[in-house]
Formats: sequence, C-alpha cells, structure tokens
Amino acid sequence: MTDLATEHHGDAVTERHEVVVVGGGQAGLAIGYFLKQQGRDFTILEAAGSPAAAWRGRWDSLRLFTPGRRDGLPGRPFPGDPDGYPGRDDVVAYLTDYARDFDLPVELNSRVRGVRAADGGYLVELDDRAIGAEQVVIATGPWQIPIVPAIAERLEPSVMQFHSTAYRNPQQIPDGPVLVVGGGNTGYQIAEELVRTHDVHLSVGTRQTPLPQRILGRDLFTYLEALGLIRAPVCSRVGSRLQKKGETLVGSSPRAARRRGIRLHGRTVDVSGRVVCFGDGTKIDPAAVIWATGFRLDHSFVDAPVFDSAGRLVHEHGVTSAQGLYFLGLLWQHTRGSALLGWVKDDAEFIAQQIAGLARRRGAAAPEEPAVTR
Repeated sequence: MTDLATEHHGDAVTERHEVVVVGGGQAGLAIGYFLKQQGRDFTILEAAGSPAAAWRGRWDSLRLFTPGRRDGLPGRPFPGDPDGYPGRDDVVAYLTDYARDFDLPVELNSRVRGVRAADGGYLVELDDRAIGAEQVVIATGPWQIPIVPAIAERLEPSVMQFHSTAYRNPQQIPDGPVLVVGGGNTGYQIAEELVRTHDVHLSVGTRQTPLPQRILGRDLFTYLEALGLIRAPVCSRVGSRLQKKGETLVGSSPRAARRRGIRLHGRTVDVSGRVVCFGDGTKIDPAAVIWATGFRLDHSFVDAPVFDSAGRLVHEHGVTSAQGLYFLGLLWQHTRGSALLGWVKDDAEFIAQQIAGLARRRGAAAPEEPAVTR
C-alpha cells in the first residue's frame, strides 16, 4: 500500500487502505474481527459520533429476544447470564468494549457520501477526504431510514407523533390514549410497556406469526437452531418458505396483548384532524401516535451496477457482480439470522474469506495472520 496522503483536493485520494468497511455497527465490527485476523490494512467508517449508535437510539427498556449465550460476535461471548435477555445498555457496552479490546480501527464522525469504482478499486468519498480502497464492504445494516406513512402529515399538530426510533420511555407520552402503529416486535413491545401507564391502542396491518419466548423451559432459539431453521439458506426450500412467511413475533401475541389491556385494531388507513381510522371500521382520537412502521434501506451513496431496475440490491450471500464490493448485515442476506447480533458473524466470516480470495487472485501476498487476543 502507498503512504497516506495528508491533503484533500476534490476527488484526489488522500489515503489508501486494502479494505474499507462502511458502517461501524455489529456487522462492521464482526467483519473487522476477521480482517484483523487476516492482517489486512483496513478501516471501519462510522457516521455517528459514538459507538453502537443504532442501539443507543432505541428505547430505554428494550431487551433482546435472544439469550446472552446466542448474542456474541466472533471471538467474544456476550457477558452475563447466558440464559438472560440483554438490555439495550448491555448491548451498547458489549459493542463498545468489543471494538476497543480488539483494537478495531473504527473512525467515528465519518459519514460516507459516495462509493464508486476507480483505478481498479473503489473511491470512498467523505466530506473532508477521499479514500482509495481495493475492496469495500457496505455494512450499514437494514435499519437505516425510518418509515412514516404519508397520512401522518394529516394528523393535527396538537397530537404528539414520532417514529419508534424517538421513543424512550412512558414519561415522554402525554396523558390520554396512545396509538402504536405497527404489529411487529417493536410495536408490541412498546405497547406492552405503555399499557402500564396509558390507555393503549395497537394498529396491526399484516399479522405476524407469534412464537413463545420459551418452550418447556428452554429458549425458543434452542429449537430453531436444532431444527436448522435459523441457518437455513434463503435459496433452500425451507429458507424460501420461511422468508415468504415474513417476520415472527417472539414472546408477544395478540391474545396476550388483549389480556394486558391493549386494544387491537386493523390497519391504519386514514387520518383526519385528530381522528385516526382503521381498516376494521374503528377509529380513535389519540393524544399521541408512535409509528413503529419499520425502516427502508438507503444505498443511494453506492454508485455501482449492483441494483435492479427497481433499485433492489442484487447479490448472492452478500457478494455482488462488482468485483471487490460486498454487503453485510442485511435481512435474509443468506439466512434468517443474517441481520441478528449473534449470527451476523457467519456472513462476516464468509465475506472475509471472499476478500482474502480476491486478494490472492490479484497476486497480493497473503498477509501473515497475527494472534488475536480472546
């Protein structure tokens, strides 16, 4: 590799790395571990100003629906009770310590504005510099841009409303009925917390299959692993069938929600002033609305022929047709577990192997693999 330059002039390369990883969350850290093992010259670019930013932005009481024994990244088990369910702050501490203890080169406040092919590799553009890379991994994950339906704009300003990413705890919600829109795990968990202090309504569009947290005293994921469901490739018959069924509710269900006092409604179909209308014909006048309506991907900064006519990424197990450009941490990238904290390491190891293979094919000398402290 060439020496790092110190100035930035337009598109001029100011520094070079063998590999650039875009995104410093769990996916970026996981592949960082393997790249460190390989002895690669790499950097991890994180847009946020603090580690584990996506997790810091979740609500105070959030708990994983996977037990600690299944939440570790490569090289380090998740600390604490292996049968307990870690909270938000536990995950933040774990990811922060992981990056520090493995001495991963995470650069904070480094938002990537563009990635494009250049000089047989890629140019990664930031506000203040441009980095040349032989290979690039886009590890920004699936939860990027919060989705709020257009009808939200018709809600009267006197009604408090925000996306679930802005929810922290019940104290921020005013007195009166609160509507949570979204029937996924996030919507149910927030509704279950709020019903202790508020009159809560939950709007469910597409019903998800409910699964118990524990079965016969054992965690659900013990069975999913034993049956091969969590690691079934999307291209397999089982994986394809599971993907078509969509997401599942873990530890929540409509029946349990009703028992807690949550009032369930159909899909939110219209808003007029302060009134929200549902597909089942009911309507309410809420004091607050929380839109737990998910996220959309944003790969607009990637300028490469790896998207179809509808803008969807085309890849196989995270490997694209653009040589040296990979994606990591996506929903169903390869298996049901691809975007989950405890399983992203499988795809990360695979992508790291592809990086090493391409480096060898290009005639790069295989770096000596240093010992990694465990």
